[in-house]
Amino acid sequence: MAAATPTTSPAPSPLAVLRQLEWRVRHAVENVLSGEYRSTFRGRGMEFDQVVKYEFGDDVRDIDWNVTARLGEPYRKKFVEEREVTLLLVFEDSPSLHFGSGAQSKREALLEIAGLVMLLGAVNRDRVGFVHAAPGGNFFRQPVRGRGQILHAAATLLARPAPAPTGGPPEIPWHFLARAAPKHSVLIWLGDFPPRPAGREHRRTEPVEAPWPEPVEAPQGGRGGGQPEGWAVLQRRYQTMGFRVDDPWERALPPGENFAAYDPTAGRLVTLDGSAAERAAHATWCFARENAWQSLFPDPLSRLVIATDQNRLDALVRFFHARMKTGARARR
Repeated sequence: MAAATPTTSPAPSPLAVLRQLEWRVRHAVENVLSGEYRSTFRGRGMEFDQVVKYEFGDDVRDIDWNVTARLGEPYRKKFVEEREVTLLLVFEDSPSLHFGSGAQSKREALLEIAGLVMLLGAVNRDRVGFVHAAPGGNFFRQPVRGRGQILHAAATLLARPAPAPTGGPPEIPWHFLARAAPKHSVLIWLGDFPPRPAGREHRRTEPVEAPWPEPVEAPQGGRGGGQPEGWAVLQRRYQTMGFRVDDPWERALPPGENFAAYDPTAGRLVTLDGSAAERAAHATWCFARENAWQSLFPDPLSRLVIATDQNRLDALVRFFHARMKTGARARR
């Protein structure tokens, strides 16, 4: 799809961007999100906390018989939900993300969302890693813990070079991702998610730029039928979510006739006449894209769409609030 001419203002350094985002994240966690961020993700299990006196109504299966025999009165084991969550971000860096009819391109907005999520993980003492999938090859940073290491990982992602317009769509190493993080980790796929018709899948042959934890067979690429091979397995292994950024022109073409635009996938300017045929084709494209998007993430609370002219942190806060409320109702 065609896009408006991108802006040419120099981008700030990744660390400068992250420092500006970090204080906003801390403010949101302390004053807005509170426990909502943590409540949106399922814990990995229960771990032993301490031994406490048994009270009427407690589960008798939790009684610690050794302590009870030693002290002469019943004591039970107290368990708490394991707090650590592993976040694995998959940033699908396609040339179409250069699209931008306003002050920011979709790529800039999506990278800001990725940085916000990684900083949320740092503030909540999670482990955070990422895969940068680009036409020229893939870059993997294994999940790390701690503010400094996560900040460095986020800066590395924000500094990754943008793909060339003629690079074609990236190939995501799905087979590798199936064992890149512990079971029940949170996998967040960030990308453009264009409609892609079913077709013959092909293998990814580009080299990777970081050592893999173990040798990995070159995975099948593509999204035959709108879904990558093995996607159902990933959805069972991980808590999968999809984050997408839309430009206002993608939601509705501007009114009027004959406007110039930039097609980032072709690397050239085009002229649109605003005809009924073009607008009908645009509506068909939007419909196909939405169907493919919903087939990947059937649960509405597993997918997030943010416009480039929206506040990204506010949108994330609303997303976590909605997931928390649904989770609270499910636990009742």
